[in-house]
Amino acid sequence: MENLNKRKFAWLIKNFSSLPSDKLYSAPVLISGLYWDLFTYPKGYKGGDSLVVSLAVTDDQSLPSGWARYVKFSLTIVNQLSHDLSIHRETNIWFDQKAPGWGLSGMLPFAKLHDKDGGFLVNDELKIVAEIEALEVVGTLDESKEKTSSSIKESVDVNGFQVLPSQVESVRRIFERHPDIAVEFRAKNQYLKTACMNFLLSLSETLSKSLHELSKEDLVEAGIALTYLKNAGFKVDWLEKSLEQVKERKEKGFSVPS
Repeated sequence: MENLNKRKFAWLIKNFSSLPSDKLYSAPVLISGLYWDLFTYPKGYKGGDSLVVSLAVTDDQSLPSGWARYVKFSLTIVNQLSHDLSIHRETNIWFDQKAPGWGLSGMLPFAKLHDKDGGFLVNDELKIVAEIEALEVVGTLDESKEKTSSSIKESVDVNGFQVLPSQVESVRRIFERHPDIAVEFRAKNQYLKTACMNFLLSLSETLSKSLHELSKEDLVEAGIALTYLKNAGFKVDWLEKSLEQVKERKEKGFSVPS
């Protein structure tokens, strides 16, 4: 039986080097009751020097209030000369009303992409393969709440937040170091609380990476995530300070200390 919450598809972009568009969209695909599409910036995102590929809910404005999807998605930029040289990235993240789209930045430098012998552009065609699986669903078109048929691990309560067993240690450590982080957090809906906690963990993980692993796009997205968390009521001044320090080191070319 077909799993309606999971799908793998390919996006072939022809005439990539000569495309006039600054932003390009794939055809939408139906997954977990929603239409999704990929989009990219053939000429770079905000002056960036590497390819950014993003995933977004196409019809998010028509969805009921409070909808959310916890999604596992992977993207592969196919090397058409050698599969071993293909670029692969994957992540698990929440999509919701405030964040209906997320991108994977710094996947492939444009210099490497346009290398005539690099294998990523063959006959000026770029191939991207996406695999998307909705692990948890909130808010369908009839506004009911449901769990998907996917296997979901039992959650654990940490200071009122339901998190995955693999996240327990990280979340406990955050509360030990910053006990007042959620004092002003007002959301009662458990799904939204889980979504916000995943934002927090993702941002913390991003800022813990070494400097050479972080692109300009990563720092822009980190700033967006930080604003999201502050608006939700989290006290994240420590993350804000960390982000500013990383930006400063990035500008000066310093390495991030371990």
